[in-house]
Amino acid sequence: MRIGLELPPHFRVFGAFFIYAFGLGGIFPRFAEIQSAIHATQGEFGLALTGTAIGTLTSLTFGAKIIERFGHRLLLPLIPLAAALYLLASFSTGPLMLFFLLLPVGLTIGCIEIMINLEADRVEHQVGRRIMNRSHAFWSFGIFVSGLAGAGFAQAGISPQLDLLIILLVVIVGVALLLGRFDPAPARATAHAEPPPRFARPTPAILILVVVTLSAMVLEGAGFDWSAIYMRDEFQATPFVIGLAPAAGALLSTVTRFFADAFVERYSPAAVARVLLAVLGVGAVIVYFAPQDLLALVGLGLLGVGTAVIFPLAMSSAAQRTDRAAAINVAALAQTSFVVFLLGPPLLGQVAQHLGVRSIFGIGLPLVVLSLVTAGALGNRPVSKADTPVAEPMPGE
Repeated sequence: MRIGLELPPHFRVFGAFFIYAFGLGGIFPRFAEIQSAIHATQGEFGLALTGTAIGTLTSLTFGAKIIERFGHRLLLPLIPLAAALYLLASFSTGPLMLFFLLLPVGLTIGCIEIMINLEADRVEHQVGRRIMNRSHAFWSFGIFVSGLAGAGFAQAGISPQLDLLIILLVVIVGVALLLGRFDPAPARATAHAEPPPRFARPTPAILILVVVTLSAMVLEGAGFDWSAIYMRDEFQATPFVIGLAPAAGALLSTVTRFFADAFVERYSPAAVARVLLAVLGVGAVIVYFAPQDLLALVGLGLLGVGTAVIFPLAMSSAAQRTDRAAAINVAALAQTSFVVFLLGPPLLGQVAQHLGVRSIFGIGLPLVVLSLVTAGALGNRPVSKADTPVAEPMPGE
């Protein structure tokens, strides 16, 4: 007998995004404590964080075959596994150990990312309305809830390890309730029958979409990985405020993503993106110049608004392209964009070590300008329900 709640398909997708993010978000508020515990410099900590990025990129490259063989029900064990691997990584005693323990985290995340986004796109087609941005809103909300819990645990003096153990237990229960009756949405017919290459080569059009997402990827990563350390180093903030830093952006990202689809349908993806990129630039300026921690939290919240839907819009734009199978275009965008995550942590760590942690947010401003210039690639006309992107299934399904 299968356990779990009976939920409509789109509610189950929302639940999957939420519980997946909840399992990941608990570690970000504790990064300042983990860095201190392993006695790592900013540069060493940045290099250690590349473990997740390398694992994710590897999984995005090779994970399709695993998913093809075992199917989308791999979500059920992989989501708790990701949370368990983060718990294991929190026991690291040095930067090198942290790097190697984050590698399997990234491998797991890559597989989940492929499955969960394709499932959202299929259900979007099945129910006949756009749910991608709202799905990512639930992802942001999961990050916010676990981040808020982490801030509270830090203020109460609870160790990162016990914090992440509690989160793991909640994830196990959440997966059982929300995904216990999960059945993948039906695969779609496709005019593209060719198997995907191991590395999905980005076309010029996909490369432009990568440029559009560049500032959001860098500054969202900076907010997750470095905001707690920024609060500690720049303001000597309380444990709760330090832990709240990653959650501030996630909260406003949740709100933005939840309502973004209506604006995309009324205006256009490019118009919405330009407004949000402008907000992103303002947030980066505030964080860079903030004289006290509360104003810095406002800036971090604006970063959450600005980064909220840039990548989901780019993913939808890639899925709508008709030059290749949508799964290949989505994989090409994801793989190439994650190179930014691969290079981002060590580069940002070196910036923090030599120029100060504030500079991590300042270097995002030229990237915001670049994203504004190329935002037209997302599409300059309103998106109706009839334009819901049609993505092909993973090969073999």
